[in-house]
Amino acid sequence: MPKVKVKRKSTLIDMTAMSDVTVLLLTFFMLTSTFVKKEPVQVNTPGSVSEIKIPETDILQILIDPSSTATSMHIFMSLDKQADMTEILKRVGSEYDIEFTPKELSEFSLLPTFGAPISKMKDFLAMAPETRDSQLKSMGIPNDSINNEFKVWVRNTRKLMNETDRRDNFKIAIKADVSTPYPVVKKVMDDLRDIRENRYNLITSLKKTAASASPE
Repeated sequence: MPKVKVKRKSTLIDMTAMSDVTVLLLTFFMLTSTFVKKEPVQVNTPGSVSEIKIPETDILQILIDPSSTATSMHIFMSLDKQADMTEILKRVGSEYDIEFTPKELSEFSLLPTFGAPISKMKDFLAMAPETRDSQLKSMGIPNDSINNEFKVWVRNTRKLMNETDRRDNFKIAIKADVSTPYPVVKKVMDDLRDIRENRYNLITSLKKTAASASPE
């Protein structure tokens, strides 16, 4: 008997619907994701069992270089709003009789993290972005007994928050490496206490307890 020929069917699959879903998912994640700010130094934060989350707005983050010592410290800072960055630079500059141009103010407002001495800020802002990244690591905001610019930045930030009715939402967060010596962190806390900033957060990583780690 003759063989029955099976009619071949097309194996073409319409991917239009899947492409639409993929685009929608990408758009959703892009709009809802929180991007991590680029920082000049990497730190391994200590673990803790606290689940209190640091707010994402009206926060001044203080980053301590892991290589810092009690006598030689590198401190960096960041704010979450560009308008605040511009206003704070104006105020700190005025205390040191330094006036910044609109272009310099705009460049500063775009920085994810800042940490150059105010006397070198104009030269720093004139650098190319890739040069700034490499130079910033060796800088830092001075906080010694002769020139404590760190207090000036924090004090002016607090003043701005009070003037704009954000005093209750404003938070200060200290981020340091797990290996950072305690005297280094204490020096930063002492500087905050000197300007009556007695409330601040320490950024940590969530550490699982024995109870939560055990299987059910």
